[in-house]
Amino acid sequence: MQKGKIGVTSENIFPIIKKFLYSDHEIFLREIVSNAVDATQKMAAVTSAGEYKGELGDTTVRVAVDKEKKTITISDHGIGMTEEEVDQYINQIAFSSAGDFLEKYKDDINAIIGHFGLGFYSAFMVSEKVEIVTKSYKEGSKAVRWSCDGSPEFTMEEAEKDEFGTEITLFVDEESIEFLEDSKINGLLTKYCKFLPIPIAFGKEQEWKEDKMVDTGVDKIINNTEPAWTKKPVDLKEEDYNAFYKELYPVHEDPLFNIHLNVDYPFNLTGILYFPKIKSNIEIQKNKIQLYCNQVFVTDSVEGIVPEFLTLLHGVIDSPDIPLNVSRSYLQSDSNVKKISSHITKKVADRLAEIFKSDRPDFEAKWDSLKLFIEYGMLSDEKFYERAQKFVLFKNVDGKYFTLEEYENLIKENQTDKNKSLVYLYATEKDEQFSYIQAAKDKGYDVLLMDGHLDVHWVNQMEQKFENSRFVRVDSDVISKLIPKEDEAEVNLSENERNELIHVIQAVTPEKGHYLVNFEDLGESSKPMIITQNEFMRRMKDMGGMSGMNFYGDMPDSFNLVVNTSHPLVQKVLSQEQKALGKDLEAIRSEKTPLTEEKATLEKEKEGKKEEEISQATKDRIEEINKAITDISNKEKEKLTAFGKKSKLAKQLVDLALLANNMLKGEELNVFVTRSIELIK
Repeated sequence: MQKGKIGVTSENIFPIIKKFLYSDHEIFLREIVSNAVDATQKMAAVTSAGEYKGELGDTTVRVAVDKEKKTITISDHGIGMTEEEVDQYINQIAFSSAGDFLEKYKDDINAIIGHFGLGFYSAFMVSEKVEIVTKSYKEGSKAVRWSCDGSPEFTMEEAEKDEFGTEITLFVDEESIEFLEDSKINGLLTKYCKFLPIPIAFGKEQEWKEDKMVDTGVDKIINNTEPAWTKKPVDLKEEDYNAFYKELYPVHEDPLFNIHLNVDYPFNLTGILYFPKIKSNIEIQKNKIQLYCNQVFVTDSVEGIVPEFLTLLHGVIDSPDIPLNVSRSYLQSDSNVKKISSHITKKVADRLAEIFKSDRPDFEAKWDSLKLFIEYGMLSDEKFYERAQKFVLFKNVDGKYFTLEEYENLIKENQTDKNKSLVYLYATEKDEQFSYIQAAKDKGYDVLLMDGHLDVHWVNQMEQKFENSRFVRVDSDVISKLIPKEDEAEVNLSENERNELIHVIQAVTPEKGHYLVNFEDLGESSKPMIITQNEFMRRMKDMGGMSGMNFYGDMPDSFNLVVNTSHPLVQKVLSQEQKALGKDLEAIRSEKTPLTEEKATLEKEKEGKKEEEISQATKDRIEEINKAITDISNKEKEKLTAFGKKSKLAKQLVDLALLANNMLKGEELNVFVTRSIELIK
């Protein structure tokens, strides 16, 4: 029997493994099974090359759990190891300083394993002892048993083993007994080894017999050794791709379509990416792409390998050029990874362009699901933006689709304003903004539907890219101002009449939100009042809410309440107010007139004088007059507000505007209905 110490310059390798790899300790099974698969593949290569003359035999890698003995055993029929090879590959772990190594890589588990080739030693994350029994395929080789209890000391001795191959037994420690559960091991094998190229057996197939499930004696193979991405596209049909998608995501609907990646220069890359169906923004999920290295699962966090916008896709990428134990720092710096990312972007864009060109009706039918991916790509990747201009679509409220060029040609003649700016009108809620959409259509305008998750950001990008163009939501102003063609009609109201109507109407606007009353001559056939929301402020609030930057998002909603001064019902409100308050307001204003005149005289006397040249008496008198005028104005406002609160007609007109915007709900809606019945009587 040989005894010795594992070749490390410090004795703290095992504390490092135990402590700093613990957060991801489940990868031990991936590492051991992957080694077994590698050994089996090497044996097949040796046999194929004629270096081994015997029968290859059963190549299945087997995993077994013994709860009583608290062991997990992984066995293979691979090339095995001689005593010298065990000494070389297991005992000699060389790195300069465990202390420096620990400090440098303590936060990056994958860098530790990948950089120092510690895959086998990950077994000690869950084991108090690890035993290897191995026999090389080489003629005359003797079996070797290697054992280590988690310290640098090991034993190695001759053993009995009939066939070549390796059997590794993990004696599971008390902290890791969860790994003695069949369900746990089955879950890990399914996660990490589901598509390994050598059969992996765990347990036996079962069947229903005599009112219970019983073992059949047939190995239960947990992996598909020839997944679709390892085959040539020419050998696969659409149903094959969909079947593989179901294998990856059993509960998902069939995808929209797929992109088969198959590259061998300047890097190796295979895989299949799927565009999933998205019914609503709630269903958007990232991290559905699985990264493999030679069919071994690595991670489903593929940022850095796949462009950010394509992390919304589903599927598989496999590249031997990305290490099995890939680290974030590696992904950020490696040139191969950057090339892979760029290539995937190009492949996706080319595939979308191909589908659009070959079957536009099908592309349009899938647009609502595709739009999110394409807009995300255009927003985040300039090269993709350039390519996507060929196939990105506008959809209008009537469900018709247009390329960017087609839509510009459609609206150019009618939707260019007096300043030669092309105006793209859009709605975000087809039903809620119906009246505004209809008003635009009545003018002969076309309205886009922008109801997607990223549309508010995409609109901003389009405005920056398009020359002499702007996007305007259809409810952001009255129709005559959305695309101004000529000078506006003058509002025929005196200053006093404007002031009176403002106070009367503000008295019946909702307490929640801020309503700025302004006046427009929209013609007798237009609505008496219309509620709009400033395009810039609304867009800033929307973007602030989505990004978490809530400077605008936290501000109260601000609306414009546009009063159509030529509508008979508005004129009636003004007439009723003047009839009820005319004499009172005249009396109040008569008090204000001499004060206003005196103030004007005093202000004129101040002109051209420095502050110190104005007498204190003048300053005091101006202050007294201002206070008196404010008090009189407040008295006027109180009377107008009191009238407004009693005016059923004023309240009805405001509520009608709210109702048109879907802003009248609950109790207020019930009161409106009751009042409507009273007014009809």
